[in-house]
Amino acid sequence: MKDRLKLVVFLTVIAFIIQATVAFAQSEGETADSVISEQPVTPPPKPVIVSGEDIPNDNGHKLKLNWEYPAEWNDSIVRFEIYRADSPDGDFRRLGEAAGGIFSYLDIGSKKKDDPNYMPNDQNLYYRVDAVSKSGVTVQSEIGGPFQTSGQWFHKGKVPVLIGVVLFAIFTIYFIRSARKGKDLYIRPLAGIEAVDEAIGRATEMGKPILYVLGIGGASDIATIASFTILGRVAKKVAEYQTALTVPCYDPIVMSVAQDVVRSAYLEAGRPDQYSDDLVFFVTNAQFAYVAGINGIMVRDLPATNFYLGYFAAESLILAETGNSIGAIQIAGTDQITQIPFFVVACDYTLIGEELYAASAYLGRDPLLLGALKAEDWGKAIAMVLIIVGVLATAFGWDAFREFLRVNL
Repeated sequence: MKDRLKLVVFLTVIAFIIQATVAFAQSEGETADSVISEQPVTPPPKPVIVSGEDIPNDNGHKLKLNWEYPAEWNDSIVRFEIYRADSPDGDFRRLGEAAGGIFSYLDIGSKKKDDPNYMPNDQNLYYRVDAVSKSGVTVQSEIGGPFQTSGQWFHKGKVPVLIGVVLFAIFTIYFIRSARKGKDLYIRPLAGIEAVDEAIGRATEMGKPILYVLGIGGASDIATIASFTILGRVAKKVAEYQTALTVPCYDPIVMSVAQDVVRSAYLEAGRPDQYSDDLVFFVTNAQFAYVAGINGIMVRDLPATNFYLGYFAAESLILAETGNSIGAIQIAGTDQITQIPFFVVACDYTLIGEELYAASAYLGRDPLLLGALKAEDWGKAIAMVLIIVGVLATAFGWDAFREFLRVNL
């Protein structure tokens, strides 16, 4: 009985102590809250818009906004929000934001009038910058402006490009005029082009046909256009030697153009009676079905010479390997860098990249093509000289000359 009484007294004392502790903590919390609430909250200062700078050497529609803010408040600012309007009393639209500690913003507007972000040139623009603190307080700057943007008709940093274009135009016009006057312009020899006559002659001696593949490009592709010129040269030689020619086409429009090219070549060679539209025919515009069709022609007709000149994709190695397996002389050329390795390993001669365009000038001897090719060669020569001079300037420490080349080129 005494033990139970002691236990009741002990629990009563413990409960009293806990109740007194909780009451004291609550009273202390209320006191602290009252003290905090009594302390005044100082709002952050307003940002001050300093300037709106038009970005030079562009078509306008770009402005760099700069503002100032006290350094002692940087840690308390989360971000700056930027707004723009067409008038001080207009509807300010939010453009974006800058992190705290960043005091500039590049406003890139749109040139389209129906775009919400449209920025007109040579018209007044007004800006506002809002500073948002960590406590969630937002203060607005005074309205900044008016600022304006304007476009320039010429980028002053592109003067070297302009000089290069003018020089190239002068070279091109000069060499075209020279070619038209009958001057013999030297064109660097290309092994693949030098072998064209040999390949045609071999097919003639063996009494086997010549296969000419224009690739899978359209009639507007540069590689296909260059291939048309080479086809004309090949067709003329074929007509003179009275050798069979086969031109399977991937595109119907390419087929029509190729027929006109071959017909003209036979007419120029004085053999219009030997021309037939069956020489140039449409196979299919399905890529691998087209390849299968050409491979079938190779296996059945066993041509002595294969030409692959134009735009090629994944079918390049399939064609070249099949032609290699039948022992044909193969001359390939394309401007597709990814396909050149396959032609190199499977063909006898390969025109790499721009050599395809040079081949059309080399064989066609057209003054326009020759002039452009010679101008390109001179441009490359000038570029090589500048590279060598730049290397020497770096090696011998000619800092002024090297800096001039770096800035202007």
